[in-house]
Amino acid sequence: MGSDNTASTAPPPEDLGLLLTNIRIVSLFVYSVAFVFGILGNGAVIYVTACRMKRTVNSVWYLNLALADFLFTAFLIFTIISVFREHHWQFGEFMCKLNSFMCVFNMFASIFLLTVISLDRCLSIWVVVWAQNKRTVRKAQVTCAVVWITAVVCSLPYAHFRKVQEDDDDDDDDEEDMKTHCAYSVQHSFFDIFRFVVGFLIPFIVILVSYVAIGVRVSRLQRAGKNRSCRIIFSIVVAFFLCWCPFHVFTLIQLYSTNPNVENTAHIVGPLLAALAFLNSSLNPILYVFMCEEFQRKLKSSICLVLESALAEDRLSISSHRTLSSQFSRMTQRSNSTAPAEASGTAGTSLNVKQFKVVIAVETDNEMENTE
Repeated sequence: MGSDNTASTAPPPEDLGLLLTNIRIVSLFVYSVAFVFGILGNGAVIYVTACRMKRTVNSVWYLNLALADFLFTAFLIFTIISVFREHHWQFGEFMCKLNSFMCVFNMFASIFLLTVISLDRCLSIWVVVWAQNKRTVRKAQVTCAVVWITAVVCSLPYAHFRKVQEDDDDDDDDEEDMKTHCAYSVQHSFFDIFRFVVGFLIPFIVILVSYVAIGVRVSRLQRAGKNRSCRIIFSIVVAFFLCWCPFHVFTLIQLYSTNPNVENTAHIVGPLLAALAFLNSSLNPILYVFMCEEFQRKLKSSICLVLESALAEDRLSISSHRTLSSQFSRMTQRSNSTAPAEASGTAGTSLNVKQFKVVIAVETDNEMENTE
């Protein structure tokens, strides 16, 4: 988002070429780190909250927050390729719109979810009776659905005005070598102001007021459990603020400043601030691991369970094969030694086969119980 905007403006002076190349390398590194850790970390959070943890209101919040970050980091690979090719966009106009939509959507969905989570924590501490009676998983799921729809509506205009444009300053007439950029077809200050007010300022005021109220209530009650839960959410909010606030502030400065040097500064600072904002999508899983003991326990048990299941399956198949072979050998010897006369041979063979099946079934069940 931010990197594409800066790339589509007038070319920088020649003396800034080396500096811009180094900045592009740094941005590419940050994008790659955000992509790898975002996919792995948010994927682990989705697995733990959806499959391993009990379905609670908090797990619904964390699950939806991780889904928003996971979708964004999955589309980050297109931005990485574009930056690697000096912002040349080769994926067509549809992917240009979709990739831009996912970026803006992640910002709106994340801040809206953080606002809802902060209000939920505030109400659950101040209005305890209401939280016990009205705070349900079903209502949390409906609230998340409303948040996702609202984020989609807020993000659609940004995708609509995103176009694939040819580089007007490219002197090469060869169409194969002509560069194209994914950029906004029109520059409206309304979009930047709307993104800052609705996607940052108003939600952050609500979050700040909520945590002031939470701090007052917790200081009176001195409840360690609530305080620990609030610290996790508070750390996520702080991480979001530190990652996105510089980007929004610099966008407003670039919008209203009349200083000609701001344009050159945008080429230098813009990609770095965009990379910092994108990095936020990979920070939440790290905060969960370091601050939430329950998440650590569930994640460790999940990894151990997967390894134990894989090893147990191999061990069970090998041991079952050995058991079948040994039991068949013993039953064959027992049948030969205790067989009666030929007249009753058929009945004895039928009995031995039944005994053989019963023994194998009992042995197999015992091995499965020991393995579990």
